[in-house]
Amino acid sequence: MEDNRKKDAATSGAQKERKPGDKGQRQGRRNFRRKTGEPRESFVGYQIDAQTTIDENESRIEGRNAVTEAFRAGKTIDRLYVLDGCVDGPVLTIKRMAAKAGTPIKYLSRQRLDQMSETGKHQGVIAIVAAYHYGTLDDLFRRAEEKKADPFFIILDNIEDPHNLGAIIRTANVVGAQGVIIPKDRAVGLTATVAKASAGAINFTPVVKVTNIAKTIEELKKRGMWFVCADMDGTPMTKLNLAGPIGMVVGAEGNGVSRLVKEKCDIIASIPQQGEINSLNASVAAGVLAYEILRQRSK
Repeated sequence: MEDNRKKDAATSGAQKERKPGDKGQRQGRRNFRRKTGEPRESFVGYQIDAQTTIDENESRIEGRNAVTEAFRAGKTIDRLYVLDGCVDGPVLTIKRMAAKAGTPIKYLSRQRLDQMSETGKHQGVIAIVAAYHYGTLDDLFRRAEEKKADPFFIILDNIEDPHNLGAIIRTANVVGAQGVIIPKDRAVGLTATVAKASAGAINFTPVVKVTNIAKTIEELKKRGMWFVCADMDGTPMTKLNLAGPIGMVVGAEGNGVSRLVKEKCDIIASIPQQGEINSLNASVAAGVLAYEILRQRSK
């Protein structure tokens, strides 16, 4: 009798220790989505992302209590990394908070979290905190009104390199753009590396984080703006009229501007090139097109 009880207890314990990705944990994720209404996309597939890394300059918060309190305190969390397959109560609470705050969630293996952890006590959750506060679209329009200038915003479609983002913020400040707009998902946020690459411009040029770039463009069009998209197949920028309240859209290196975002733009501008290489670094392309806009606005 006693041996049978031990066997049953051992079996019960084995059932609780499910492997990442098993049926019970997948069901737990589905139940969480139904309870919170969180969209499926924020769960980043259900695959363990073995390639994910954290910039050594990024500020992070580790441990369940610490992350929970950070959300409660209203801190801006750029990204949340969670142990793949974990459906413990405290972790589900953190997920709900992240969903409410619009924070992207990515699932990683315990080994990957251990490698990223600075304390060794992450308890299955690591939060990446924004180095600077984000602005709002109204902040950008307010800056334009204060300077009595037409709105000039730079919109970035999935820029993932922090050095590129920092360089573009610096360019935005120099050419007189009122701010930079970035997406919440699949893009770098305001990390310490971004701040350093901006050479201090991040202190003067607001960065706005939005849920959907395409919908944001539609919203801004209703407020009188029009949009030019940087793309190799467009009309040479020097042949276009780039004056007025304008939004300049730049995509990531390699992929460029996404199809949906490109379709929302009014015109497509290309940068004249004469060399053997047919593409520019994203921050360089943004700088070249931004200066053409500045030239035309200065006439």
